[in-house]
Amino acid sequence: MSLPICTYGNPVLRQKAKEVAIVNDDIRALAKEMFETMYKERGVGLAAEQVGRTERMFIVDIPADSDMDEDGVRENPDVAMPLVLINPKITGHTEDVQVGPEGCLSFPDIFANVERWYEVDAEYLDLEGTARQIHAKGLLARAIQHELDHLDGILLVDRMSHVKKIALSGKLKRLVKETKEAL
Repeated sequence: MSLPICTYGNPVLRQKAKEVAIVNDDIRALAKEMFETMYKERGVGLAAEQVGRTERMFIVDIPADSDMDEDGVRENPDVAMPLVLINPKITGHTEDVQVGPEGCLSFPDIFANVERWYEVDAEYLDLEGTARQIHAKGLLARAIQHELDHLDGILLVDRMSHVKKIALSGKLKRLVKETKEAL
């Protein structure tokens, strides 16, 4: 079953997610519903807050053809997709950064260039409750950082340049108004 996406202006998006105490069938069912929602909305990542939940978890599925560097070489060939990251935390990163366009299902039709670390290391629990580690580059690293921001109540608008916020102010105000009217 597909879940409704919470858009900018919904207070749940600013809540800090709560650690998942135990990975059980409820968490697995939530992950399944999140995947259905993300695929329906054509996203590559989705945090629990974006579907109105406060569990500290997110999902990511980077298509192989999007996991390429500028030379057409896969950046994360050993990472099996899709991923469910429960209680994730970044444990390391390179100093190299990349600036690239980001969208967000909670900000429909809004994109902004955001600076992110090019590579990150993270720890998380999988759907069996097993502790895992991942080293991610490029778009996967960007997606992990973006979704982890959601778990901390940080949104795309917080990462935009001041100039971009001004340029998008009309769209952002309209989105907040539509979201509040729908609540």
